[in-house]
Amino acid sequence: MAMIERLFAEALSSLSAGSRELLLACSRSVEIPKDGWLLREGQIARSIFYIESGLVRSVRLDDGRDINLNFSLEGDYVTHLRSLRSAGPADYGLQAMEPTSLVELGSEALFELYHRSPEIESFGRQIVEELLIRQETQAHLFRLQSPAERYRYIADHSPALLQRVSLTNLASYLGVSRETLSRIRSAGR
Repeated sequence: MAMIERLFAEALSSLSAGSRELLLACSRSVEIPKDGWLLREGQIARSIFYIESGLVRSVRLDDGRDINLNFSLEGDYVTHLRSLRSAGPADYGLQAMEPTSLVELGSEALFELYHRSPEIESFGRQIVEELLIRQETQAHLFRLQSPAERYRYIADHSPALLQRVSLTNLASYLGVSRETLSRIRSAGR
């Protein structure tokens, strides 16, 4: 449990000792190898993950082709929110793009704790709000900005992605070909 406390210390710092212990009791450390799956398309999401180290992509498979929907880095929470809340099948998967260390919060135990601790319920709400803000930001980028503007946003707000994600995966995420992405990158230099 000491490892989870260390990994999760900042995220849990606002909780009382009692609430922290309850939350840690329903948490576990998980190591996912590169290309390993946290959640496969069609499965039901039953956990929320906190990324301690590594990189996770949200990906949908379409006619044998990967379509990257999002990337999550250290300090991010990741899940398939709709599947988690509805207990329906996920329409995309979550895959580690490099060896990834996570803290897994099982949703059943977490939702049970909501009834026992208003403080943990508030903590869970903060996680959901963070996930929704990220989704809203991404939706805004893709509705209102060009691929070049989306690339600049990533360069300004998540430069680590440009170092850690391949051109093929980044192009898929931006919705452009590799060649177009190369032109966008060249124009931005």
